[in-house]
This record gives sequence, C-alpha cells and structure tokens, in this order.
Amino acid sequence: MDKKVDRIIFLADCQSFYASVEKADNPGCRNKPVAVAGDPSRRSGIILAACPIAKSYGVTTAETLGDALKKCPELVIMRPRMQHYIDVSLMITEIYKEYTDLVEIFSIDEQFLDVTGSISIFGDPINIAQSIQHKVLQQTGVWIRIGISSNKMLAKIATDIWAKKNKSGIFTLRKDEVESLLWPQPVQKMFGVGSRMNAHFNRMGMNTIGDIARTPLPKLKDRFRARFGKQSDIQAEVMWRTANGLDDSPVTPGTLYAAPKSIGHMMTLPRDYIRKEEVENILLEMTEEVCRDSRRKGYMGKVVSVSCMCSPYEAPTGFSRQMKMNDPSNNTNLVFEAVKTLFYRHWDRMPVRRIGVMLSGMVEDNGYQLTLFDDQVRARALDRATDAIKDRFGSAAIIRASSLNSGQALERAQKIGGHYK
Repeated sequence: MDKKVDRIIFLADCQSFYASVEKADNPGCRNKPVAVAGDPSRRSGIILAACPIAKSYGVTTAETLGDALKKCPELVIMRPRMQHYIDVSLMITEIYKEYTDLVEIFSIDEQFLDVTGSISIFGDPINIAQSIQHKVLQQTGVWIRIGISSNKMLAKIATDIWAKKNKSGIFTLRKDEVESLLWPQPVQKMFGVGSRMNAHFNRMGMNTIGDIARTPLPKLKDRFRARFGKQSDIQAEVMWRTANGLDDSPVTPGTLYAAPKSIGHMMTLPRDYIRKEEVENILLEMTEEVCRDSRRKGYMGKVVSVSCMCSPYEAPTGFSRQMKMNDPSNNTNLVFEAVKTLFYRHWDRMPVRRIGVMLSGMVEDNGYQLTLFDDQVRARALDRATDAIKDRFGSAAIIRASSLNSGQALERAQKIGGHYK
C-alpha cells in the first residue's frame, strides 16, 4: 500500500490589507503612517486598518480615530473604499490560481492554497511562497505573509504566530513540531480564542496551548460542561483539535459559493427610532435587501427571523424571534408581511436602536407555490425588473418613496459591509 502523502497547505495573509492598498495607490504616503478609518470626518470613527509604520506608534485596529491621533498626530487618514479592496482581493486570488487551482477564500485578506500538486512544476514550498510574494507585491503593492503546513489549521497558526512576525513573511510548521513549537505558546495565541475564552481557560488552570492539548478530550468536555453547560461538547472538541493541530478539511475552492444556510442584514440606526412609520420604513428596507440577495443567489427562505435591540444601551431590551411561512419565498412584499407580524408581536414600544431581518431554511429558487389570491408570476417579474435596474445603475437607482423620509436606503447604497465603497 502506498504511503499517504502529506498535503502542502498555505495560508496567505495580506499585511494591513486596506492600508497597504491605499499606500500602493498613493506613493507619496509610502514612508508615512497611514490608517483607514470608518468615518474620517469624525474623531469617534474606528480604525479599520493601520500600516506597520502607524502600528509602530501604537495605533491598533478597532480603536477610535481620536485615540489613534493622540498616539500619532501625523497619522494620514484614508476613507475606506470597500469595492476597490474587494477588486484587489480578487486580483490576488487570480495570482494564486496561477500556482494551483485549489484556492479557498477565507476572508477578504486571507486565502488557503493547496500546492501539493504544484511542487513538480514550481519547485519546493518556500520557492513557491517567495514567488507568490514577489508577484503579488509587484502587481498590487501588497505584502503577503504565508504560513505553510500539512493542514489548514496548522497553516493558519503558522501565519498568525510566526509568519506575521518574521522578516521573510514565511514560516513552515511541520506536524512533528506541534509539541515543541505550538504547545509552549500562551492560550491567547491559539486560533479561535478571544479574551473571554482565554480568561475561562486561565480559570481552569490552562495557560498554554499544550495544557489544552494534553488534557484528555473526555475530561476537557466535562470541564466545559461544568463551565458552559451541556451543549458545549462541540466547542470543547474544536478547541482540543485546534490545540493538537488536527484538521481533515480540504481546501475547497467553491466554499464561498456554497448554498447559504441563511441570508440576513442587520444595522445600527443613526438615532433611536420611536414612531411606528419610521421603524416600518427600516424593516421594509432590510427585507428588500435580504430578498434581493436571496434572488441574486437563486434561493428562497422558509423561515423569517427578526431581531431588535432597544435603547438605552445600559439596560437594553429587545428580542430575536422567527416564524415559518406557509411557503418558501424571496418576494419582498410577502416576506415583509411576516416580518411585520413578528416585529409587532414582540416589540415593547421602546426606542429601536438596532434591527435585523433574516431568511433561513433556504431552498433553490427554481419553482414556487401558486396561490389563489396573489399573482406570483407578476410579482416575480416585478422583482426581476427592479433587480435588473439596481444591478445596472446601482442600488439607489430605484428606491421606495418611504425611504426618502426616515429610511436609510440611500445611505446604505453607498456602502459595503457598513463602510463606504
């Protein structure tokens, strides 16, 4: 029997991606501290990315712009251009595909590559990594860090703990080095462990990744149940497998385009909404976005969910509820009726601060249930017509009159993921 060949997996990460793109487009800022901020016109805006020079002043992602400017008064602030960052990310994906057809997008700035079958063509893993770094830097101005290992989890760990810290931007973590290199690392450096989970592990007497890895899985599950409840077995196993560097999942190019389990949108309102008409405008806009996304992806939802958080922040009230519709749908008007039913059934009339709408229980949009009183054919034709106008001329090309009053459709049309395009 042939011996199983270890895979060679890369996790390629773009350094300070948004800031790197801006510096590449603005050569005059090459030697200046640069940050991309959510709203440069407000000191309360949040830092989305900071270049290495800015980080050397102590500027960090997710801090307020005001705090960043106190640390670095010379900081050059760039307004985010989300569509441009997406375009550059896709350019980088195409470069990766020159080396392997097994490329899986993990996030806008991180991608997995399986180069097992590329060694005979492009050379050893280090040569491939260096070639990728050079080509991406040359064509986009973005510096890539690459972690190399035998599975996706270890490649991700190799990038986060070592490749991001060394000068070459490349690090190889072999399976037989997990115990000597990974286990001595503090728990907080483990992928999937945030500050709260780190505190939980510390209270359990687990301070290093090795402390988790050496704990027998049944015992770790018992300790998780005692702390988090009966439903924590899966979480315990994920942590244990991560600590031991175990991951059987393949690099899957189609992951980004797999059938969605749900499609939803949520937004924090610019102010508290109190009047019924104001809230309904937002609910309708959110429903329209969700249904349009569903139609674009070719799916309908059986289950509608509505979530709401009401002010004040120090003692918020709210709810998250769902209901099953009679038939799957992605028609805005039909889904909106279910959304309104859910919302008014559970809203306590407190000022609304955050609101969300979601469709789940997705089925393919290749057939639909005809009803006696609704003209489904006409409704679907109208949806297709409005979608085509928006696809061609932009989301704000056609909006409902109610959105001109207290809606946010025009503002949201200028953004991607809550940030300006």
